[in-house]
Amino acid sequence: MRGAPGWLGRRGLFGLMFLKHYTGLSDEKLLERFHTDWAMQLFCGVLLQDTERIRDTAFVSRVRKYLSVHLDLNQFQDQMLSHWKVDYMAEKHVQLSDATCYESYIRYPTDVKLLWECCEKLWSKMIPELCQAFGLKRPRSKFLVQRQKYLGYSKLRKKSRRKTLARRRALLRLLSRGIDCYQQLLGQSQGQGLSEKLRELFRTIKHIYKQQEYMFENPKVRVKDRIVSLHKPYVRPIVRGKENKPVEFGMKVHMNQTGGINIIEHASFDNFNECKRLKISIVKHKHRFGDCSHISADRIYATNENRRYVTAKGIHTNFDKKGPVKDDKATQRMKQALNGARSAYMEGSFGNEKNHYGLRKIKALSMKTELVWLFFGVMTANAVRISKMARDNLAKAA
Repeated sequence: MRGAPGWLGRRGLFGLMFLKHYTGLSDEKLLERFHTDWAMQLFCGVLLQDTERIRDTAFVSRVRKYLSVHLDLNQFQDQMLSHWKVDYMAEKHVQLSDATCYESYIRYPTDVKLLWECCEKLWSKMIPELCQAFGLKRPRSKFLVQRQKYLGYSKLRKKSRRKTLARRRALLRLLSRGIDCYQQLLGQSQGQGLSEKLRELFRTIKHIYKQQEYMFENPKVRVKDRIVSLHKPYVRPIVRGKENKPVEFGMKVHMNQTGGINIIEHASFDNFNECKRLKISIVKHKHRFGDCSHISADRIYATNENRRYVTAKGIHTNFDKKGPVKDDKATQRMKQALNGARSAYMEGSFGNEKNHYGLRKIKALSMKTELVWLFFGVMTANAVRISKMARDNLAKAA
């Protein structure tokens, strides 16, 4: 990747990503501070001269993209854990499991907004640029009329169902005509000068049109793999069932926690059932830390299949017992301790990472770079916890 490895070595690439999430600065502000802060430079293994400047304003983004191509994120996580588990991680026999969603930085999607985005991209940019490049006649349309109507609709405080259906119907017609015109223009220009990025964007627009047309004609039918963002078509709606936010749009992550350190067990933009990941989590825990003796997880994990598995392995859990027979007092205290650890430490760590390490809204621009953003955000939060553990150990030794 041009630019990224030139200024920094391997240590510097990793160091810059840790600094990004530790400081919470934007890419531009981080680069500005990097120029004037010699401590940051030494942390990344370089020391710039007084007159030296990295003039590439997208340098941090290029580093992230470079790592998304050349870095095995799971191996990176395992290497970090192998260094931490020897001296700092306690109670390695206990595993806490839960799932959360790290949202992508997109505006709240609605059908009208998505259709208008596609129409605007076609009629105000893609079609004019293609006509100008090859001297073709620009096709007529009602784009300007529909823009005024969309602006009037978007300003309404209360949008009735009738007006919403009218907007969707009109935008579907405008988008259908835009797709036909763009394909005709491509035929006249024989597809010359069309980059792969534009080809992929046009394919996404056509896919969105098919989905939206089907949803308009069949309002009660759910569409599988529904696209909610034109520029991030990999993002899916993740139904979480929370009272304040029933649906989230981003990456669903199954997280394990051992010794106060969060471990990304599985991350996907497609919705999945986290209770199916419990067996895999136990196997991975044994590979990393040895046998697991206690597990704390949400009620959704307490399926019959999981109960049989943990019983066969001799693992204690916080699952409520079936039937009228109650647990003895020692078992009750153990389950209360596991429930308290999961609710206080693990669920608290999710909020800490989202509020202080840049994971509330992931602003990366592609699927791979969003994964890099996630892993470095979680690992930075873990590194801060490790530093506090090391400081406490030194205080006790003194």
